[in-house]
Amino acid sequence: MPSGLIALALGGFGIGLTEFLIAGLLPQVASSFAVSEAAAGRLISGYALSVAVGAIALTAATARLPRKHVLVGLVALFVIGNLLSAVAPDYEVMLLGRIVAALCHGSFFGIGSLVARSLVAPEKKSRAVAVMFAGLTVANVLGVPFGALVGERWGWRAAFWAVTGIGLVALAGIAALVPSRAGRAQPMAGAGAEPRPPGGLAQQLRAFRSWQVWLTLVATALSYGGMFGAFSYIAYTFTEVSGFASADVAWLLMVYGVGLVVGNLVGGRAADRDRDRALVLALLGLALTLALFGLLAQSATASVVLVFLMGVTGFAGVPGMITRVTDFADGAALAASANVSASNVGNALGAWLGGLAISAGLGYTAPLYVGAGIVLISVAVMVVAAQRARSHRPADRVPAR
Repeated sequence: MPSGLIALALGGFGIGLTEFLIAGLLPQVASSFAVSEAAAGRLISGYALSVAVGAIALTAATARLPRKHVLVGLVALFVIGNLLSAVAPDYEVMLLGRIVAALCHGSFFGIGSLVARSLVAPEKKSRAVAVMFAGLTVANVLGVPFGALVGERWGWRAAFWAVTGIGLVALAGIAALVPSRAGRAQPMAGAGAEPRPPGGLAQQLRAFRSWQVWLTLVATALSYGGMFGAFSYIAYTFTEVSGFASADVAWLLMVYGVGLVVGNLVGGRAADRDRDRALVLALLGLALTLALFGLLAQSATASVVLVFLMGVTGFAGVPGMITRVTDFADGAALAASANVSASNVGNALGAWLGGLAISAGLGYTAPLYVGAGIVLISVAVMVVAAQRARSHRPADRVPAR
């Protein structure tokens, strides 16, 4: 794998840390600024909302710019946001820093996935995307304990200074190691045409005339929604159903995070062999895992195994989904970023439906069954998408520019 991929993975690691570490720092931040727990929680929800908005807005605004330059600018924005958080004199500046840092999140992973796949041969494109996303999955494992450990030893500001430093190293790495023409020379197999330099907004929007793009976005939203709907309440499942102590939740979440790392890498390799088949199998595996988790949650041993498999199957489809949407979008960065937004929409949907199930008195295993049902719908969407792709319908392709 080219060295430029390592730089992209480091950028993804830094962005992932920013997203996750705040969970372990909320009590300190709330105490430091003398705000309520609810106000401190808006540092998380505000970040998520900014990710969804920034993914579309920044990608559209930079549509005509060289992708390497855009990535450098996005990481610079990330550095500025974390620097603001590190030096914030009050809660309002802290929230502004979180919003600024979040704006780059969706566009970085959307545009970065196009750059990553252009750095390798076409038959390794999904693996290349998986390497870039490996930074995010590792951050999922380390983010909360990293924030808690650094915050306990040196204070919560030190954690944001550390992430700022990681961002600066990633910025230098992308500037030095990613080729200037990256993202322009990768064949887009699904669209049946050679790629072109980044076009304007009107050209980017043409990608959404493809049914395959929309079906993939829907499948992405539903698969994330199913997994996140279950994951949002997993701590309650562990403590109220499986019998674990509250202190055990941290290492159980790390088991889940390790599963994400494994699933990401295995899924990328599988997608390069037979992408649609790999996606259907990954989604079926996730639905089965969530259903079994609901049935066996009272067993502590089964819960450990199944939360690991939940991570594996939950992220195994991510590299393939990204390369699929960009193939059928003829490499449009806006479609790649829309995939990130779709995942955040799915996260919100899944968490809401899981909460409704608990509020209805169905118990703390209910979000697992709800998640399994949502993912089964995603399987159906993916099967339809795969069948349409095999039929080579012209309506599923973006017209050549």
